[in-house]
Amino acid sequence: MSESLPLQDKYLALIDEIVETTLKGKISSVEQVYQMLLKGITSGTGEVFELALSDRLTTLQTQVESEKDELKKAKDTRSLRAIKTIQTQWQRWQEQNKTIEAIALAVREITIASDEERLSVLLRYTDPNQKQPLNLSQLQQLAKSLQQFGAANTDLTQISTGITQGIASWQRIQENLLSWMYEQKGSLGFGGVPGERGPWASWAKLVKSEIPQSFFHTLAIEQSAIEFTQKQQNINLSNWVELAIVLQFLQRGLVTWFDQQAYDIQAGPKLSISTFLTFAVIWSQLANGFQPQAVIYSNGASQIMLQILRTFAQRPYFPLYGGIFASFSGSSLRDALDYLDAPLRSADGTQEKARILTLLGYSQRALGRYPRSINFHQQALEIARNARDTACEIANLNHLSRTYVQEKNYAEAINNSQRALILSRQAGDKTGETNALVNLGYSEVMQAQQLENIEPEVYESAINYLEQGLKLAEKLGDIQTQSLCFSSLGIAYLVTAQYENAIKYLEVGFKTAQVSGDLYTQGRNLAYLAEAYYNLLNFEKSIYTGALGMYLLEQISSQEWRQPAGLLTILKGQVGDDQFQVLLQQNRPKMISVIGVDGYDYIPQLLTTYRNS
Repeated sequence: MSESLPLQDKYLALIDEIVETTLKGKISSVEQVYQMLLKGITSGTGEVFELALSDRLTTLQTQVESEKDELKKAKDTRSLRAIKTIQTQWQRWQEQNKTIEAIALAVREITIASDEERLSVLLRYTDPNQKQPLNLSQLQQLAKSLQQFGAANTDLTQISTGITQGIASWQRIQENLLSWMYEQKGSLGFGGVPGERGPWASWAKLVKSEIPQSFFHTLAIEQSAIEFTQKQQNINLSNWVELAIVLQFLQRGLVTWFDQQAYDIQAGPKLSISTFLTFAVIWSQLANGFQPQAVIYSNGASQIMLQILRTFAQRPYFPLYGGIFASFSGSSLRDALDYLDAPLRSADGTQEKARILTLLGYSQRALGRYPRSINFHQQALEIARNARDTACEIANLNHLSRTYVQEKNYAEAINNSQRALILSRQAGDKTGETNALVNLGYSEVMQAQQLENIEPEVYESAINYLEQGLKLAEKLGDIQTQSLCFSSLGIAYLVTAQYENAIKYLEVGFKTAQVSGDLYTQGRNLAYLAEAYYNLLNFEKSIYTGALGMYLLEQISSQEWRQPAGLLTILKGQVGDDQFQVLLQQNRPKMISVIGVDGYDYIPQLLTTYRNS
C-alpha cells in the first residue's frame, strides 16, 4: 500500500488540475478531459486512480452538503460537476484500455505459442463463447500488431494477412448478405438450383478473393467441403485464416438477422437452427477433409465446429425434440450429421455436449440407425443428469422411448416414457410432459398390436394418453409437438384398423409437419397415409401419398423410405404398370408443388432401386 501512495498523490493532483482548469474555463469539451486522462494515467494502475477519484468525489459531496456560504457552495457544486465529468471519461478510458490490453494479450499469446498451437490460440480469441471475443475492429488492430512481428516468424505474417483479407471479403458480402433470399422467393434455407441461385452462388459473386470464392462455388454446385479440400492441396495458413474469418462472421451475421425475425414462421428460429447446423457441418467436413495431411487445419476446423455447437446449444430454440431436417437440402448434406460424431468424442462432458448428443441421437433414429441412436441418447442422458439440465434429461428419455418403439422393444419404450412423464410433471416441463404422454400412448398401442390384444379398453387407454398429449400441445401452441401428436394418433388408428380416423389425423399431421419444417415427420405421415388409403382401396391416393413419402424419406437418407416403396411395388403389381403410371401422372401437378420436377422424375428410379435391392 505504501508503494501506491505517491501514485495516488499524483492522481489526486491530476484530478485537481482537471477540476481547476475546468473552473477557469480552459477546458471546453469532454474530449479534452479524456485526453488529459489518457496522458496522465499509466496502464495497469486503474485501481489507484479509481481510489483517488472516489476520495475526491466523497470529499466534494460532503462539502456541498455542509457548506453554508453560498459563493463557496456554488464553487464546490461546479467542482462536483467537473468531477462527475472526469468519472464519465474515466469509464470511457477503462473500456478503451480493456480493448488495448485484450489485443496486447492476444498478440503476446499468439507470438509465443508453438507452431502447432498458434492457430488454436487465435481461434480462442474469436470464440463467441468467451466473455469478450475480439470484434471486427479489434481483429483489424490485432492484424496490424502481428504484422510487426512478421520478420521473426512467417506464420505471424500469414495470420495477419489472412485476418485482413478475411475481413475485406466479409465486408463485401455484408451489404448483400441476404440478396439470395429475395432472388429465390419462397425457397428459404441453404438449397436452391445447383450453381445458379441460393446463398453460396450469391456470395461467390460478391467476394473477390480466390479461396472463399472457390469454397462458395464448390457448395453452390452441391459438392461438399471435403471435395473443396481435395482441390486445395496447397492451401496455406493465410488462406485458411481468411476462410475462417469469412465463414465465422457470415454465420453470425445470418443468425443475428434470423433471430430478429421471430414473428415470421418461415424465417426466425427455423432458419437460425438451419444456419447453426449447416455451418457446424461445413466445419466438421473441413476437419475431415484436412486429415491427415494438414492436422493443424483439421484441428482448427473441429475447434470452430465445437464453438458453433456450444453457442447453438445455449439458444432457447435449440431443438430438443427434432425437426432439424428442414436445415439440409442438397445431396452434399444428406449424411452431414455423421461428420459431427468424431469431434464430439474429444469434447468435455458439458451441458452443451448433452444437447448436441440429443440432436445426433434423434437424427440417427430418423436415418434408421437405432443402436447408434440409443447410444447417443444414453450418453446425453447421463451428462444432462450430472449437469442438472432437466429439460434435456426428459427429452432423452422421450427419444429413447421413440427409438425403442422403432426396435419393437415396447417394454423399454413404455418404461422410458413413464419415467419422462413422472420427471416432466415434477419439473413442470409441459413440452416434456406432452411428448411423454404421446410416447406412452403410442408405445402401448404398438405393444398391444404385437401381443395381438384385441381388448378395446387397452387401445382406449392408450389413445386417451395420445389425446391428452394433443390437447396439451395445442394449449402450448407447440407446432413440432402437435405434429408428433397427430402423427402418433393417426398411426394408432391405422394399426387398430380405424382407417377413416387414421387418415384424418395423418393428413393434419402432414400439414403441421410442413409448417414446422420437419421432413422426417412429413415423410412418415405420408407413408402411413398410403397404407390407410390402400386399406380403403383408394389406390390413386395411396400411390400419390406413398410416392411423396418415399421421396422425402430417401432425401434425408432415412431407411424408412423402403416402407412406402414396398407398398408401391405391391400396388404396381396389382394394377399393372400402365395403370400405375396413369394414377401417378394424375397427381403430377400436386407432387411437383412439393418436390419439384426433378423429385417427380426420380420416383421411378427409386422404385427400381428398391426392386433391385
